[in-house]
Order: sequence, then structure tokens, then C-alpha cells
Amino acid sequence: MFTQYLYPVLLLIVANIFMTFAWYGHIKLQQVGVLSDNTPLYIVILISWGLALVEYCFQVPANRMGFVGNGGVYTLMQLKIIQEVVTLVVFVLFTTLLFKGESLQWNHFVAFGLLIAAVYFCFLK
Repeated sequence: MFTQYLYPVLLLIVANIFMTFAWYGHIKLQQVGVLSDNTPLYIVILISWGLALVEYCFQVPANRMGFVGNGGVYTLMQLKIIQEVVTLVVFVLFTTLLFKGESLQWNHFVAFGLLIAAVYFCFLK
């Protein structure tokens, strides 16, 4: 029973790691010299699409397994709110660890508190 709650969330975390790299990883690759300013945009897009494909391999099963209509424990609204919170947590870790000069400010913490409140309200009966 515990895995019904945890497994979809773990899949969402993995999916969002790939999504974050697909959307923002090319910027880091450019900073470290793997990609240059002259790398054609279509190459960057193809790299991102490849990562996004892996993301979908985790995202779709997470939603499918987690959805109450398929035997899971979450409504679609709950899955979406969980996914948004996971996305922001992964993004914050990604940017603060890999991009120097990006830091958390007081308003970010307020926004995170409001997201936690959104999760709370989403799970109210």
C-alpha cells in the first residue's frame, strides 16, 4: 500500500530531473564549453528532445499508476499539484547547485510556502 503512494512520486522526481536537464541543461553545457555559442539551435533542440523522451518514459507511468481511475491513490488534480511541487524543488536544486550567481531570496521561500499550502488544500476532502 505504501508503494502506491510513493512509487508515482519517485517516478515524477526522476521525470522532472530529466525535464529540467532537457529545458535548462543546454545552458550549463554551453557554460562549460560542451556546446558553443555557434551550436545550431536544431542540435540543441534534438538533444533536449532526447532527454524529454526519457522524461516521458517516467512521467507517463507515474501518472498512469498514480491515477485513482487506474487503481492508484491520487486524483488528477493531486498528481498535477505533486508534479508542480516536484518540478520546482528539482529546479531549485539544479540551479543553486549548477549555476553560480543563482540564489534563493525571501520571496522564493514565500512562494514555496504557498505551494506547500496548495498541496495541503488539494488533499483536503
